[in-house]
Amino acid sequence: MGSFSLNASQVADYNRDGYLVVKALFSAEEVEKLYHTALENSIMQKNAMDLNDQSGKKTKLSLWFTPGDDVFGYLIRSERMVNSVWQLLQHDSQVCHFHTKLMQKEPKVGGAWEWHQDYGYWYKNQFIFPDQLMSVMIALTPANKENGCLQVIRGSHKMGRVNHGFAGEQVGADMEMVNHALKTMDLVYSELEPGDALFFHSNLMHRSEANLSDHPRWSLISCYNSQSNIAYAETSNSWRVPVATVPDNALLEWNAESFENADFLKKEDDPALKSTGWENEVKTS
Repeated sequence: MGSFSLNASQVADYNRDGYLVVKALFSAEEVEKLYHTALENSIMQKNAMDLNDQSGKKTKLSLWFTPGDDVFGYLIRSERMVNSVWQLLQHDSQVCHFHTKLMQKEPKVGGAWEWHQDYGYWYKNQFIFPDQLMSVMIALTPANKENGCLQVIRGSHKMGRVNHGFAGEQVGADMEMVNHALKTMDLVYSELEPGDALFFHSNLMHRSEANLSDHPRWSLISCYNSQSNIAYAETSNSWRVPVATVPDNALLEWNAESFENADFLKKEDDPALKSTGWENEVKTS
């Protein structure tokens, strides 16, 4: 499955820690093309959702399902991404793309993300196997402590799913269990340079602070699923369609289509933001 490959040590690190950082997976030239496309794309901005944290600060994100023949699709479908995900999921089933988010944390106003597991959201989509779901964050700008980089609890994916409730407009993990985890495992600040990739398990506990710096923090987060992992309450179809990979040179060398036909998620349609009742029993602050 392509020329780029993780080594055995990297796969072992992911299994032990629940995450893996790969430095410079994408080049400066590739990141510049992605970042400027995101900045200049009015369709992307028009379809951005604002999610309030518990303090009322807003994090802006655009989320879509089907990877196309645009520059973002060429990243999502690149051999180095799909091959790495396939190695880390360690499953014979083909790799599918669930969705990708453009995360936009603007200077001074970009909100926090509360402690959560991605499977805390995706449990509501009724995916069966959390081990067959993962995310890949690609930094488009520097991510550091000053501008609210991702924080992870090393090894917390081995806790299994923790109960989640609402924290502002977000879904947050039960803080009693988060505090236990912080006493037991290491808190790691995942500081990234543009082009770095952070691969992480769907049950890895993570959060980020508000961006109080003078600099933006933008990133792409692509979520992948094994085709054998059925989502019984998900209306989109991308999660069960094998990714049609493209060569790694596509992002820079292939003609890219516009983004106007992307199937964006609307805030009111997100099952994770709808109450099922049991969220009221969970303490998230």
